[in-house]
Amino acid sequence: MKHGFLKVCAAVPEIRPGDCEYNADSIIGRIKSAYEAGARVIVLPELCITGSTCGELFLHSELLNGAQRALDRIVSACAHYDAVCAAGLPLRIDGALYDCAAVFTKGEVIGIVSKRSLTVRQKRYFSAGTSFTRFDCETYPDLTIEVCIGDDKPQTGASVVLQMKAEPETVGREAYLKAAASVMSYDGHCAFVSANAGQGESTAGAVYPGRVMIYENGKELVGVDWCASRVNYTADADLGFIAYERRKNGTAPVNAETVGFSLMPDITNLERKFSRLPFVPDDEKELENRCYTIFDCIQQFALEKRVKHTGAKKLVIGVSGGLDSTLALLVCTWVAESCFSGRKDVIAVTMPCFGTTNRTKSNAVKLCELLGVTLREVNISESVSHHFSDIGHDPELHNAAFENAQARERTQVLMDIANDVNGIVVGTGDLSEIALGWATYGGDQMSMYGVNAGIPKTLMQRIVSYFAGSYAEPELAAVLRDIVDTPISPELLPGQKTEDSVGPYELHDFFLYHMIRRGNSPEKIFRIAQTAFDGVYDSETIKRWLKVFCRRFFSQQFKRSCSPDGVRIGSVSLAPGDFDMPSDICSKLWLDEAEGL
Repeated sequence: MKHGFLKVCAAVPEIRPGDCEYNADSIIGRIKSAYEAGARVIVLPELCITGSTCGELFLHSELLNGAQRALDRIVSACAHYDAVCAAGLPLRIDGALYDCAAVFTKGEVIGIVSKRSLTVRQKRYFSAGTSFTRFDCETYPDLTIEVCIGDDKPQTGASVVLQMKAEPETVGREAYLKAAASVMSYDGHCAFVSANAGQGESTAGAVYPGRVMIYENGKELVGVDWCASRVNYTADADLGFIAYERRKNGTAPVNAETVGFSLMPDITNLERKFSRLPFVPDDEKELENRCYTIFDCIQQFALEKRVKHTGAKKLVIGVSGGLDSTLALLVCTWVAESCFSGRKDVIAVTMPCFGTTNRTKSNAVKLCELLGVTLREVNISESVSHHFSDIGHDPELHNAAFENAQARERTQVLMDIANDVNGIVVGTGDLSEIALGWATYGGDQMSMYGVNAGIPKTLMQRIVSYFAGSYAEPELAAVLRDIVDTPISPELLPGQKTEDSVGPYELHDFFLYHMIRRGNSPEKIFRIAQTAFDGVYDSETIKRWLKVFCRRFFSQQFKRSCSPDGVRIGSVSLAPGDFDMPSDICSKLWLDEAEGL
């Protein structure tokens, strides 16, 4: 369970209705193979020890005695497994018969849970349970377990919900069950592990699919509609993330009967796949829909509201031929058509200086001409050189003053033009730059509204590509694709490339997502980054840039604390109203862990 990862398993054995001895052998085999695969929490289907289709025989002592003997043999056979298991069987308690889950670990049954929500048919045999039990791990406090049978709903606020079912298949049922599992795990901020009765159940009136579902906080980790009885389905649940979400949302266990157990902490062998680009959906249709939602809806609605509120008559934007200013300019042109007389009311200003390249300047000019906006060029080389003379700076000394003077001069030009034409300056900085503090304080850090402030760099590239493929004429599309392919640079020094200085944005976006969205520590981020970027970056490269990220993220908070307004896009936002952290926070804990990797 190091770093909060716990391998959970939904195991569906092949059974014979009424043959408890055979079923016990099958269950022991399923538990053994699951444990050897690293699973430490295992759930089996409802009534799997007897089979769920025994009908009137549930009332017979022969079957009930056989089920008790089979349970004893299963528990004894699994005594040396450091795992928590839950298996279903009928049990007599105080003279009544219940549909139960036996929860056992290390050769001991630690709890019996009885089904509360019975079908009309089941009421012929079983009594309804009334109590709730939560199983709390004494060696790992973030692990608490509740077992639900059939349609019983979780009641104790456990971090892991085990569901055992014996439900026959009907057409369309899987979509409903998966949606319900997603909602349940999201609302409860928990891992949800479900095993349904499968092969071997009687088909006299229906078929049992052996469906397996494993969800974590609304996300499907495993979803199998018709599973093979000789295969276990496991997933690496991230209890650290679940605990983080529960703290953030005020989710806590409720008063219930509790039973303690222990598991030895170990290192889970990670089989879970981690996306290299967590802000970018893997599915093409989902990606297209996300790009549409961001560009066509969120960004445009946000800027349109700001224009109407301020009474602005123009939109002023600095264009460099780079990715960020390109997306912001596209948004401006769309808004201008609804708020102004046309795209000519967008004033795009190119401000070449010492580091400007022919490629970016050419793309900026082409882009503005093809979009039909008003293009103005203000060469700031002379004014910056004069400024160097005023402050006594040697222009051959390419230090921070050399770079930042250019950025601040560009901002001054934009602000003054906006005042002159009764407009507002639209900011171009993106979420990745904001996280790293890759902006000049009092320079490109400032604007009158930031339309890109919630978009990470890796997603920015996809949105511009989406626009090129969805809306642009061939000539414009070619320019946009060349901009996407252009190395990212602030162009404050000749030949300057941002990723040479601060590192690959795909790594930094990965670090940002896992630190802010999932609350992960540097050590845990390093571990999962090694998995995600295996074969792309070696461990030393990941470690190097992770240390850069941690250092810059904390040291540059002062820039974020006075950021201009910007529209929130997704679950990660660093705007002052969304992310609350003092500029002088002590970052020693994080930096020491990063340095010690």
